[in-house]
Amino acid sequence: MADKVKVLAVCGPTASGKTALAVQLARQLNGEVASADSMQIYKGLSVGTAKPDHAEMCGIPHHLMDFLSPDQAFSVADYVAQAGRIIESIARRGRVPILAGGTGLYLSSLLDGVRFSPAKPVSEERVLLQQELEQNGIGPLYAELCRIDPEYAATLHPNNHVRVLRALELYRQTGKTMTQQRSESVPAERPYNARVICLCPRQREMLYARIDARVDQMMASGLLEEARDVYEHRALYKTAAQAIGYKEFFPYFEGASELESCVLALKQATRNYAKRQLTWFRRMPDVLWLHPEDADVLEQALEYWNRMD
Repeated sequence: MADKVKVLAVCGPTASGKTALAVQLARQLNGEVASADSMQIYKGLSVGTAKPDHAEMCGIPHHLMDFLSPDQAFSVADYVAQAGRIIESIARRGRVPILAGGTGLYLSSLLDGVRFSPAKPVSEERVLLQQELEQNGIGPLYAELCRIDPEYAATLHPNNHVRVLRALELYRQTGKTMTQQRSESVPAERPYNARVICLCPRQREMLYARIDARVDQMMASGLLEEARDVYEHRALYKTAAQAIGYKEFFPYFEGASELESCVLALKQATRNYAKRQLTWFRRMPDVLWLHPEDADVLEQALEYWNRMD
């Protein structure tokens, strides 16, 4: 392990305090932060993705954030490749790479060293799946995925068209589930000497209260205007148009719902997302679970890092 780059990862459900802890650790360890959030990569989508502002960054360099137009696609394979280059760059400069974010698929794929096959042309199965989606909606397709690969399905939002279709395409083409393929794609040895911290309140009610407060703060900071921009560009901003924080307001813009009910829907959708995040992180090996309500959470994290071989 001595010749591997040392990496510290701070993960956890939304609104658990990952960003603040990662910045505190970076200040203590001479580190730089690389985002592990699938939505913070997009320019202009700052409020709904809880992107830290300059004050919250406290002068710490942040990477993999605010660099891609919302009309561009970005896959987990893209993330692993770019994050790998950034980690190497940070380490070469004698600083500690600190990953921070709640996208479990990104973190696990990076830290496990998942190998991705080159992009393939559109298959017949994908065309048929797209037709099924257009005719019947995502519901039946997500239900099918739950039957064949419940472990992977539990980590996805039911409206995540891209990943639901990709998993079904793989199964129909090869007979393998996404869970099986991912297991077979992981090398025997992990690429980094990593420490992983998962931050989460002990009581679920406390997490939900933090989520509600986060949503209220987002509304006060201009979330509705940002969501309107996504709605008006939904044909181009395909990923953002499916993302929690934006799609919940579409009924309001269409005159079908009151604003208050959309805000409540966002709070509930965010709670459900937090449950899926926790499902993912509980499957990750060798994770130290810390609690933001503890006064010595930073000290616990530093002690854990300092025990690294």
